[in-house]
Amino acid sequence: MPDVLVLVDHDGDRVSTSAYELLTAARRLGDPAAVVVGTPGIAARLREPLARHGATAVLAAESTEAAEFLVTPAVDALEAGVREAAPAAVLVSATTDGREVAARLAARLDAGLLIDAVDLDSSGVVTQIVFGGSYTVRSHVTHGTPVITVRPGAFEPEEHPGQAVERTLTLPTVDPAASARITGRRAAPAGDRPGLTEAAVVVSGGRGVGGAKGFEAVEELADALGGAVGASRAAVDAGYYPHRFQVGQTGASVSPQLYIALGISGAIQHLAGMQTSKTIVAVNKDPEAPILDLADYGVVGDLFAVAPQLTQEVAARRAVG
Repeated sequence: MPDVLVLVDHDGDRVSTSAYELLTAARRLGDPAAVVVGTPGIAARLREPLARHGATAVLAAESTEAAEFLVTPAVDALEAGVREAAPAAVLVSATTDGREVAARLAARLDAGLLIDAVDLDSSGVVTQIVFGGSYTVRSHVTHGTPVITVRPGAFEPEEHPGQAVERTLTLPTVDPAASARITGRRAAPAGDRPGLTEAAVVVSGGRGVGGAKGFEAVEELADALGGAVGASRAAVDAGYYPHRFQVGQTGASVSPQLYIALGISGAIQHLAGMQTSKTIVAVNKDPEAPILDLADYGVVGDLFAVAPQLTQEVAARRAVG
């Protein structure tokens, strides 16, 4: 079977859940080959968990300057992998960086690009949600090596243990004049909640929470469920919650097992980023709120009455479970 290149998101010590999802998706097309970009030694550290999730090869694209530049080393590594292996496709997670990597790679290869896939079949046909969630389309690349970005959460990561051979991809020297250099790093505030795009449960608040303090009810429910906190664009623009938690067309796209929307009306911009969630629960005092039409379960009521009761019930059941 042909190789399918998968760009591995990692922090140097841990592989992201989205990378395991890509390996699962890649098996539909061929043999997953995990491309690890970083400083020397990283690929060896990550080979075992990647092999456990189905990688048949780990392509080490390592150099001392790989961590000094944004995006460019990843594009260089994938281009080298395509030139060497002629893969069936290249899969990249549809994160902010991933979208840029995929676009630049497709331009270099003169190849077709499909973005934000939510499904993928064995023939390479991709399912996408387009025009703000208004349409579902099926597409495939007709020219060159398909470059596909996959929405985090669209696939359930599955273990598929095997042996992964390690191969080396030689990275060219980065041209500093044509690349963005990283001049400093600052860690995001640490917390016990899972990452927004990797969480199985996301609880989001909108303008209806009324202010930053209103997000306490959102956080309490998320913590009771072991989930992540999200926010609508309206809530972020109003200063209720930081931008990095925004869900929607101009924020993060999520597809968790459970999505709870508190005080979110359901603007198209927001629905585009979460409507592929497996189960959607919405709480809104407006019975005409568009999100209630999308929700699997809708509650018309005051979120500050409903959310605390739900939090208490979840905590009570966990206590006896």
